Amino acid sequence: MNLSDTDRSKIFSIFENMKAEKQKIQEQGLSGATRKEVLLVDGYNTFIRCFAAIPTLNEDGLHTGGMSGFLKSVGHAIKLLKPDRCIIVFDGPGGSMKRRKIYPDYKNKKKASVRLNRIYDDGSLGDEEASLKKQLQRLVVYLQELPVNMISLDNVEADDTIAHLALDYFKEWTVYIMSSDKDFLQLVDGRVQVWSPTKKQLYAEANVVNEYGMIPQNLVLFRTLDGDDSDNIPGIKGCGLKTVLKAFPFLRTEVSDLKRLYDHATANKDNLKVYSNILENWPVVERNFELMQLTNTQLPTVSQLHVKEVLDKPKPKLNRFQLAKMIAEDKLWNNIPNYQSWVTECFQKLDTFVL
Repeated sequence: MNLSDTDRSKIFSIFENMKAEKQKIQEQGLSGATRKEVLLVDGYNTFIRCFAAIPTLNEDGLHTGGMSGFLKSVGHAIKLLKPDRCIIVFDGPGGSMKRRKIYPDYKNKKKASVRLNRIYDDGSLGDEEASLKKQLQRLVVYLQELPVNMISLDNVEADDTIAHLALDYFKEWTVYIMSSDKDFLQLVDGRVQVWSPTKKQLYAEANVVNEYGMIPQNLVLFRTLDGDDSDNIPGIKGCGLKTVLKAFPFLRTEVSDLKRLYDHATANKDNLKVYSNILENWPVVERNFELMQLTNTQLPTVSQLHVKEVLDKPKPKLNRFQLAKMIAEDKLWNNIPNYQSWVTECFQKLDTFVL
């Protein structure tokens, strides 16, 4: 693609400043940082949120909110949390297969007739779907120029990959998970925290307790009863948060399991209607737990080996020149203002950290 003289000037100006900035960063001592913290990004969750919520257009009037919003959102999280590594995790082909064997209607909601983003209201669903696919494919190319790793495992959902990374591969690290998916809150402990970009909230153990009234380990039990509309998982009638906390008060402070829920409901089934509802639908409860739990996720051996192969290699380097060239090609200068400082503040530390 031909670039304008203005774009060429911007790119080469950035290139000329790279050596000076690198020297400045080294003088500040950032290149020696070895603090072991990792940010695990729920890739499609983050992308679809940005695509739906951000109506940003480029200079040609094309919607670019998905990819530019993703880059800025992840950049903001890196700047805020200051991790040493960042891993972008996407669902693999056939990722939902395992859970659909358990529940065929898992994530099988009918496509809505309304548009994800309001800028497509006057167009067809096909226009929006084409833009979504194009932006996601282009985003992957952008990520290849950043000091981040990307992982997508065949027949494995991003949720399971992230759980494996948090609990096994990076078990000696402080872990931040970036997602608006509440399922990840069950993993929160003294080492794992969840950054919700929608709520602008970092969930440590105390934050989960304050918002849900129970310790993080028990949140999966509540969600098992309540269901998850976003994944098309129906819950048990009457099992809202207040009712569940009233019916099972030990969830507030005591690590529990399905057996304790069942025993407590059986012993008290004549006291509250919710106990009878739960017992009558116990197979649904067991199924939902299997669909939602992430603490006992076991990846296939071949998938674990692929994770190790990808992450044990030298981390990709920041390619400022190619990144600036792509932004010029896609006419995103107005979407990502102050490009030079944005790249430095968000990605330079990742580029200098060495395992």
